[in-house]
Amino acid sequence: MGILYVVPTPVGNLEDITMRALRILREADFILAEDTRTTGNLLKHYDIHAPMFSHHKFNEHQTLGHTVERIAACGSHAALVSDAGTPSISDPGFLLVREAVRAGLQVVCLPGATAFVPALVSSSLPSERFVFEGFLPQKKGRRTRLMQLGEEPRTMIFYESPYRVVKTLTQFAEAFGGERPAAAAREISKLHEECVRGTLNELIAHFTKNEPRGEFVLLVGGTDCQPFVDNNE
Repeated sequence: MGILYVVPTPVGNLEDITMRALRILREADFILAEDTRTTGNLLKHYDIHAPMFSHHKFNEHQTLGHTVERIAACGSHAALVSDAGTPSISDPGFLLVREAVRAGLQVVCLPGATAFVPALVSSSLPSERFVFEGFLPQKKGRRTRLMQLGEEPRTMIFYESPYRVVKTLTQFAEAFGGERPAAAAREISKLHEECVRGTLNELIAHFTKNEPRGEFVLLVGGTDCQPFVDNNE
């Protein structure tokens, strides 16, 4: 019986990978990568030479059956990785994991990097209870989802592209109120890592003046959240 390993990879600094993850990647019969070029850089850095195959949102429906059959028939150990973080968390992976479980394969998910956890902790927003929303719908359903979250008491976590940060923060202010405490964390574990804290109105002003760059995690306090004492002024 083969095994599908779900292997988190660094979201920034290449040192943010576990020794176990490196061992699994070295021992894997093959690696399923969201982007073979990105994963190739990681493998080259750690002198890992396992064969790679593409597994991304544009081909996963077509390759599911073949991949699961290959793991099952040969008793292979396959490693699934995304470009950064944990596969299936706002990345491809869920469909393959579900199909592997349906086929009776063993699925092992290693603990490791994911962007929203360090962003949540460093934000200083309440972290005992939170809701992870990932990427909001681009068009259809976006406004409806924001309105549904209007009375959410827990800290809300979103992923966003730098090109839409100001627009999204503005939509947050419209849905939750401009004085709602919030934070924007970018470039997690990279050289220019930054966490900007303040009200939604203050974050809008900051990123209107300072062009957003890098990958963002946006966090908004829930209805029970107390205002920040220090607004980074």
